[in-house]
Amino acid sequence: MAEPLRAELDAAHRAREVALAACRRTVRACGRAIRAVHRLEPGTARELVADAHAALGEAQDALRPHPHVAFAGFLHDAEKEYAEALLTVALVAGDPLPDHQEIGVGLAAWLNGLAEAASELRRHLLDRLRAGELDRGEHLLVAMEDVYDLLVTIDYPDALTGGLRRASDALRAVLERSRADVTTTVLQARLQRAIESTQQA
Repeated sequence: MAEPLRAELDAAHRAREVALAACRRTVRACGRAIRAVHRLEPGTARELVADAHAALGEAQDALRPHPHVAFAGFLHDAEKEYAEALLTVALVAGDPLPDHQEIGVGLAAWLNGLAEAASELRRHLLDRLRAGELDRGEHLLVAMEDVYDLLVTIDYPDALTGGLRRASDALRAVLERSRADVTTTVLQARLQRAIESTQQA
């Protein structure tokens, strides 16, 4: 009787080890993809997202016969990181946002990834403001606001959304700071133009 039990546990253990390694590769590729976005290297970012997709697929395939292992948490975290990276690329590029089924992740992972992707836009927004690209900064702020407006309508228990309320609250704080930064920069630009206009008169 013990042998079949050990065989089942051995198979689950092997699947877990394969999936853990693949999830780590997923997370690393996603982090590098987001950094590439901020460095204005969209081609590199998309390549890294593709690498993350392949690694995540390997993890999902390994755990498919072992759902009790899949729900341990590390697969959800990798799916969330993948969603964040892919959605960050899409938000910065102004592309339509794929839903969770299109990218092959759980809904809770997608929602939390979207919240973190919108928060990532703050860094990109500040970089654009420093570069004098005010219109671009305002466009990114609108994208952040649109994401927040969507997420606050998702009012379900944390057990279903993976703690989305906390992620939404964090995004709200980031959004408020970003709105203040954009407003200050726009007002400074207007003042500068007014001063220059007066000097030329």
